[in-house]
Amino acid sequence: MTSNTLQGWQPAHLPTAPTLVGHYVRLEQLDPARHGDDLWQALQGPEADPQMWQFMAYGPFASREDFAQWLSANAVSRDPWFYTVIDRANDTALGLLSFLNITSAHGSLEIGHVCFGHALQRSVQATETIYLLARYAFELGNRRLEWKCDNLNLRSRRAAERFGFSYEGLFRQHQVRKGRNRDTAWFSIIDPEWPAVQRAFELWLNTENFDDQGQQRQSLTALREHP
Repeated sequence: MTSNTLQGWQPAHLPTAPTLVGHYVRLEQLDPARHGDDLWQALQGPEADPQMWQFMAYGPFASREDFAQWLSANAVSRDPWFYTVIDRANDTALGLLSFLNITSAHGSLEIGHVCFGHALQRSVQATETIYLLARYAFELGNRRLEWKCDNLNLRSRRAAERFGFSYEGLFRQHQVRKGRNRDTAWFSIIDPEWPAVQRAFELWLNTENFDDQGQQRQSLTALREHP
């Protein structure tokens, strides 16, 4: 009979890094004073994606003041732990997201509260953002990284699968959101899977994977399935 004993197990560390730096983006701990104006434009400005708030528990916000209060509450939180996504090319904040459900004793945490402005969605910067958070999660000693979304949120489900998260099942009638039922789809990456997922991310993000028009030569899924 196989033992489930974890030899030398130590709880994971809590996220504390104020900055995570990649080639395309820099993730900075949320600071409403520095990031607020850019985030307001990215998430609620004229070119914002109105569908982004459809599956969130909050938003859209009626006023800049309401938005500022929401940012301020998130900035002092330790769970969720929020990062702002900064485009390194122009030093502009394009969105935010967080770790949440941080359970260090079991080595588990989740990526969520993903609020990406239109310019960040389906971009190289978005992929690098998830890569940086996932890499940091496993560097902290976690065994499990989760992604959860409304089962009707097809964009989020497709993103989870593209990023290498495995579908685990459906929690039926899990929550009530804005007067609607939410069936929650669960996805995860566990630590034995991470090296292959990490390698695919890094190959995909390499500048050699893009042609002169910025189009990918190989997809992230293909690099993961056929390394």
